[in-house]
Amino acid sequence: MIRVLNLYLLADFLKNVLVAVVVLTFVMYVGAVIQAIDYMSRGISGPLILKIFSLNIPFTLSFVIPMGTLTTVLLHFGRLSADGEVTALKASGVSLWQISAPFLFGAILLSTFCLYLNAELAPRSHFARRQMLRDLGEEDPLALLDEGRFVSDFPGVKIYVGKKDRTQLEDVILSKTDDNGARTEVRAQSGQISIDRTNHIMNIVLYKARLVEFDKSAPTDIAKARNLSADRYPLAVDLRKILTKEKINKKPSDMTFTELVQSIRMIRQAFPDIREEDIPRQRAKMAVDANKRLSLALSCFSFTLLAIPLGIRSHRRESSIGIGIALVLLFFYYLFIIIADAMVDRPEWRPELIPWIPVLGSQIIGFWLLHRNR
Repeated sequence: MIRVLNLYLLADFLKNVLVAVVVLTFVMYVGAVIQAIDYMSRGISGPLILKIFSLNIPFTLSFVIPMGTLTTVLLHFGRLSADGEVTALKASGVSLWQISAPFLFGAILLSTFCLYLNAELAPRSHFARRQMLRDLGEEDPLALLDEGRFVSDFPGVKIYVGKKDRTQLEDVILSKTDDNGARTEVRAQSGQISIDRTNHIMNIVLYKARLVEFDKSAPTDIAKARNLSADRYPLAVDLRKILTKEKINKKPSDMTFTELVQSIRMIRQAFPDIREEDIPRQRAKMAVDANKRLSLALSCFSFTLLAIPLGIRSHRRESSIGIGIALVLLFFYYLFIIIADAMVDRPEWRPELIPWIPVLGSQIIGFWLLHRNR
């Protein structure tokens, strides 16, 4: 009897998770329809647009699968509890742990798949999508500006940005170079950036700037350099060479988990132009990314463990109750991820451990509630 029950519950659970994942993925892709229409208006073919969006599916699934798992378990046990099936099974000698076993086993399978998804498939697909957008001239140049390291992707210009908030820049170092080396170095407190997509020009305006103009005949002689200052310093960067060059550099989000760990250990080899004072922040940022991938994958099991007793306690057939509980839990989970991202400036506080708080907390509370309801 137990074996038949477990197989039935496991098959029903996986089937409903699949339906939930499909629905949630569709909902998240509704906004992409507008972007697809924009691509079509630029003459990009339908199959190519479909390929671009399909390469983003693994990244989307890394968030959607835990959401679908949590929602499915809450609805399942809410229905079983409301129909009195949990009570009937207990009266037949079936423990709550035996009822939960197929769901926990299914969650382990989903977490295993998500580990592969987050560690390998999603970053590879993300990088392939960036390459395809670059070939089409659609990649956002702002995405090339990584915080805390010099970026040499722009022709004739090396740019360092301390902080970036959309189009607003802080602590900017810009070096204009030619075949003889550095020609002008600009340091600015802040800056603003805009993209002229029609002409493939990136316009940068720096504020409170200090300039060092090197002598053309002796670019390495500091004594011959001129020091200037400007409240406002505009600069235009030609993006056409970026959009046509053969290779683009990998960002941390494009790295597989193994590459990410190696970059953390050998950060100077991964980012040779990084400043010494920015190494702790960059290392903390990549460590947070690595731990987010792991915690997000294991959240399938943690959410299931917590959702089983919560679903039983809800005693409701209405799907709105289960969905409401799922939204609250997901809100708190992603709140910790946002906090971890915001604390990379404080590497001494170990922000890479913060994504594990909701995961381990869900497991502890879930075990405790299941023990009380056994």
